[in-house]
Amino acid sequence: MIKPATDNWWLITEVKIGIDISQIAYEGTGVATYTRCLVEAIVKLNREDNFVLFGSSLRNKKPIVEFVKNLEAKNAKKKLSFFPPKLLEFLWNGIHVLPVETITGPLDVFHSSDWLEPPTRAAKRVTTVHDLAVFKYPETFSKRGGHDIVKNQKRKLFFVKRHSDLVIAVSETTKKDLVEILKIPEKRIRVVYEAAEPVYYPRGKEQANETKKKFAIEGDYLLCVGTREPRKNLERVIRAFAEITAGNKEISLVIAGKYGWGEDFGGDQLSVIGNRIKLLGFVEKEELARLYSGAKAFLYPSLYEGFGLPIVEAMSCGTPVITSEVGSMKEIAEGVGLLVNPQSVESIAGAISKITRSEKLREELKVKSLKRAGDFSWEKAALQTMEIYRQVAS
Repeated sequence: MIKPATDNWWLITEVKIGIDISQIAYEGTGVATYTRCLVEAIVKLNREDNFVLFGSSLRNKKPIVEFVKNLEAKNAKKKLSFFPPKLLEFLWNGIHVLPVETITGPLDVFHSSDWLEPPTRAAKRVTTVHDLAVFKYPETFSKRGGHDIVKNQKRKLFFVKRHSDLVIAVSETTKKDLVEILKIPEKRIRVVYEAAEPVYYPRGKEQANETKKKFAIEGDYLLCVGTREPRKNLERVIRAFAEITAGNKEISLVIAGKYGWGEDFGGDQLSVIGNRIKLLGFVEKEELARLYSGAKAFLYPSLYEGFGLPIVEAMSCGTPVITSEVGSMKEIAEGVGLLVNPQSVESIAGAISKITRSEKLREELKVKSLKRAGDFSWEKAALQTMEIYRQVAS
């Protein structure tokens, strides 16, 4: 029996909550970070309710298995299934059969992931929506398999609109998209911001220099972080960098992140820059925090983001930020970083020139970044999410 809500509801209620943690399988992505950090914070804060952590993967199950193994919580049961992802997509996002309780057992609330939207038998439903890129920028998905991604996500969001009791949007921008594109009433949407992990904090020169040496980075550098794909707008970043630094061989452009899809950078594209650009590939978090801390500025003029987690990571390290003047990126960085038109090489180049030439500006933005980063925390996100569970359960 669910007891009446109070300000400290999690101390007195006993609700059985199912959470889909399948996205943890995709290490290095924003949705994996969101799922892992949110669940860790919720389970740590809430010792009274019972959690059933549902995770499904086939080839990439190791991260999920390790996560539940390391999670220290007696009130969190683990229900892992290793069905082929395509099968669950068909059953849940396609014909929408097989209630999730068939696997998890009885639940009061089920919180679905970014990818799958299973039906429930009796449980109330909460869904997190990270972005609506499949509607706004379908062309930014890979030509190989991208059609399937767009189709699957649109089908999932159809069931979110029809069946979710409350929808969590990761920004006001995503909330606005949910209202305008999917026509979901505002009263069914709650905004819960993401946050940087604790590993992201300012590092001293010694640590930053160690990492520079490891990656053979000489002198000053600008940093980009993210999967190398068209939506990240790296082609314009490189053109802007080449334009501004043509006569300055003492600054480099460092790009950290694995290759996603689309035309990658090399050969003639980089001939004007020579060896002043570094493609590092995937970088572990500790090293990434040091790269943020040592950078002159962080460049993130993405075409579209549901939230833009690297911006908060950079701010948490005290790094001056250059990002887009649109959507969630403006929402996070307005008044704190330099905002640019992501479609304009000249706009990006102008911000790079401004920030690299003024130490005073960089110091001002560093202070503002650290202050703004304090507005985001996983504890706050967990408390807000638990309040959402309470609302739908009661």
